[in-house]
Amino acid sequence: MTQVMKGVRVLEVAQFTFVPAAGAILADWGADVIKVEHPVRGDTQRGFINLGGIKVDPNRSPFMEHPNRGKRSVGIDITTAEGAELLYEIAKTADVFLTNYLPSQRQKFKFDVEHIRKANPRIIYARGSAYGDKGPERDVGGFDGTAFWSRSGIGYTMSPPELGGPLPQGIPAFGDSIGGMNIAGGISAALFHRERTGEAVELDVSLLSTAWWAAGTSVDMGIDYGQVMRNRMPSVGGNPGNPFNGNYQTADGGTINLCILTPGPVIRDTFTHLGIPELADDPRFADTKSLMQNWKEVGERVAAAFAAKPFEYWRQHLKTMKGQWAPVQSLLDLASDEQALANDMLFEVESADGGKPIKLVRGPVQFNHQPVQTTRAPQASEHTETFLMELGLEWERIEKLKAMGAIA
Repeated sequence: MTQVMKGVRVLEVAQFTFVPAAGAILADWGADVIKVEHPVRGDTQRGFINLGGIKVDPNRSPFMEHPNRGKRSVGIDITTAEGAELLYEIAKTADVFLTNYLPSQRQKFKFDVEHIRKANPRIIYARGSAYGDKGPERDVGGFDGTAFWSRSGIGYTMSPPELGGPLPQGIPAFGDSIGGMNIAGGISAALFHRERTGEAVELDVSLLSTAWWAAGTSVDMGIDYGQVMRNRMPSVGGNPGNPFNGNYQTADGGTINLCILTPGPVIRDTFTHLGIPELADDPRFADTKSLMQNWKEVGERVAAAFAAKPFEYWRQHLKTMKGQWAPVQSLLDLASDEQALANDMLFEVESADGGKPIKLVRGPVQFNHQPVQTTRAPQASEHTETFLMELGLEWERIEKLKAMGAIA
């Protein structure tokens, strides 16, 4: 596969998903990502064995595989003087330093930007945080459930007022994965800038800024107009004002989403595909204005048409329809979706337990139509000795560092 980041080394001192996900994307693109973990505890996320009621095998953990595939794990206790010195030695060989530790921790253990830049003035220093690296709450930690979902307004906006309270975030590491992609993009731009100008920059991405960018259209509109949209309670039928935009239930309980935002040019084609072509000749529905004025009556007829046939019929029959639509699927349905698989949205890595390969989701960027080719996430400290020898450490020093607990 095309490795656009081949030759780039990333030194990652981070945990959980948000910032490590950026390292995973860069590793997918060919970067050599060195993940520094505590020699005893490892990444805290390795301890997640139950989330959302699903029990997880630590040797096949998606919480580790998704944000850590393709990396090398080196166990270093950076709280020790010897471990910190080793971190600086690695930093001298790296292009990027990647972290999500809080400012107080970075300063306490001397891996904030001034310490890392002292070892390597040309290194790009990338920070991920909950709320940003400026302001009174720069030292406040958070997860995507707090910073991305709750505080940002996304959870509020996605929750219909009738519920009487906000929906909880239903997908773990949702904002983390989006934010990780943002960091990877920022690092790519920073590397390009350094190549062009010689300047090594600092960059910041927060979960809060990630959420606001994702919801940017609604945020901008809300600020300008003084009001924000709220999600509606689930319903079957067309949305008010446009019967060609809404969810429709099929005979066997499936759901088809119509999303025809500009119905005018496709009114006849849509009615024909739905088996009610005569409606296109009815002056009440024949043009956009009339269709939207009489949306309720049209919605009832469209709902009846969908309810007359099963989900799979509509899924095949609507493939020739000009307007936009989609089958409503679960995350598991996508794993067998012909179009998703044709675009290599899943790939496999070997499993650390020797069992069947693990399927993982690729990042959203694809180069030259090529699938991802990478390795599984490392076991904690798996590459400590081999990497340090590659770095040039003598075996005698490695043994001494191990004896004092500075490395794994």
